[in-house]
Amino acid sequence: MSVVRRLTPATAHVGDSARDQLNPIFARPGEATDFPIDRLPPSESLPETAYQIVHDEAMLDGNSRLNLATFVGTWMDPHATKIYSESADKNMVDKDEYPQTAAIETRCWKMIASLWNSPDAEDSIGTSTIGSSEACMLGGLALKRRWQLARRAAGKSTEKPNLILSSAVQVCWEKFCNYWDVEPRYVPISDEHKVLDGHDLEKYVDENTIGVVAIMGVTYTGMYEPVADIAAALDRIQESTGLDIPIHVDGASGGMIAPFLQPDLVWDFRLPRVASISTSAHKYGLVYPGLGWVVWRTVADLPQELVFDVTYLGGHMPSFALNFSRPGSQVLLQYYLFLRLGFDGYRRVQQASQDVAVFLAREIGAMDAFDLWNDGTDIPVFAWQLTPGHTDKWNLYHLSERLRLKGWLIPAYPMPDDLTDVVVQRIVVRNGLSRSLAESLLSDIREAVAYLDALESPMPVEGMVSSFTH
Repeated sequence: MSVVRRLTPATAHVGDSARDQLNPIFARPGEATDFPIDRLPPSESLPETAYQIVHDEAMLDGNSRLNLATFVGTWMDPHATKIYSESADKNMVDKDEYPQTAAIETRCWKMIASLWNSPDAEDSIGTSTIGSSEACMLGGLALKRRWQLARRAAGKSTEKPNLILSSAVQVCWEKFCNYWDVEPRYVPISDEHKVLDGHDLEKYVDENTIGVVAIMGVTYTGMYEPVADIAAALDRIQESTGLDIPIHVDGASGGMIAPFLQPDLVWDFRLPRVASISTSAHKYGLVYPGLGWVVWRTVADLPQELVFDVTYLGGHMPSFALNFSRPGSQVLLQYYLFLRLGFDGYRRVQQASQDVAVFLAREIGAMDAFDLWNDGTDIPVFAWQLTPGHTDKWNLYHLSERLRLKGWLIPAYPMPDDLTDVVVQRIVVRNGLSRSLAESLLSDIREAVAYLDALESPMPVEGMVSSFTH
């Protein structure tokens, strides 16, 4: 039997009388008819009817402003929305048809290369991507191909490449290693080494290591990995072994925070060992989903054989991407923001987010129930754990559930390998979470903790992880 959705406006068909079209949308003849939800309807509908159904379905989603789990931006100003609607038809890969959009893409990555202290932005090379995951994939592919070319030139085997990663790495790097047959070597984090910091790195690298990934803003907690310390460890390894191992910096979040809020922190192309950097423009780049950027220090850092010359769209178009056709509108949105905000505007927006993060971290850390993991002074993200011995009646999954009742999405989850017994809760502060909203959140957290502390018997635990982390 076909599944149908009831109680929605439905098949007021094109061609109905003017009387039908003038009726209020929920009162037209035929509005009680069902639309199938798992197959195409047999005939057309009025655009107003189809719109209303889609609008009503989307209305059932959560409030994105209260989603403190995601790093992805949820707000842009009306001028950006206008640019978005005007350029939705632009295909980024078709540089012959949309040469100005292509030129703007180049302007953007050159601006970003300068922001990341490229020694010579004219000698750098970069590209836009669908998001930071694709940008990471491209950075990883360049590392692998450079290693393969060097090994072949030396007459050595190109089997069994490996990549050094923190155990707290984002899942896109696990995908990269899986999809492109690279062995991931995870350096475990611990209470003593909360991030990949160069400690014991010599135990993980060898002649088959294609590179080391350093994260500016670990997904689990928001903490920076000290890229300069990792580079220094690799310098020492090269001195003792001759292995010259490059770094790719995954700046999905911190790549658009550190230049504005921590300009003296050395993490970027100021370190000669950093070969490439990626970021997610739809995170702290402040653009709607989905846009990412990846930049290589020099043209030589991107093997030319990875770049394809496409001619069948008209003209000669170089292309290095996993996706082919993709929207050009987000690139224009990024350019709009660069022009609209400039360096000082970005600094003020990011500082406002960090101020709220530090405020929330301070207030939550002051509660008896919680111990902070970090304080939001890297990217505007912080995590906390339940104070040992505070309660045996509830855990952070229960708190996450209580906060959902008020509309807040604040995830609880276990830390990665070697720390899986530690469960944390994390808040991502983005542009749009105001101080007044933050104070409302604190009130709701205090109320939820008071309710849970007053329970007479423990809350059930079974199923909480699967229910509230996936």
